[in-house]
Amino acid sequence: MEVEAAKLIGAGLAMIGAIGAGAGVGIVVGGAVQAMGRNPDATGTIQTNMILGIAFAEAIAIYCLVVALLILFVF
Repeated sequence: MEVEAAKLIGAGLAMIGAIGAGAGVGIVVGGAVQAMGRNPDATGTIQTNMILGIAFAEAIAIYCLVVALLILFVF
């Protein structure tokens, strides 16, 4: 019983990193929208960099999810 509780707590703690990923995506998109509003001619470059930033931030959230699932179902 205690082992199951520890697994659930550990998986929950592993997902704390998803909060940072969500904040990172919000900051990236907010900055990109402001930059595109100030300089519409550079929209293509800004959009490309924004998509890369979102992908890297979401990769961290996916790593957190994988670790949480490993804790729940493998250990």
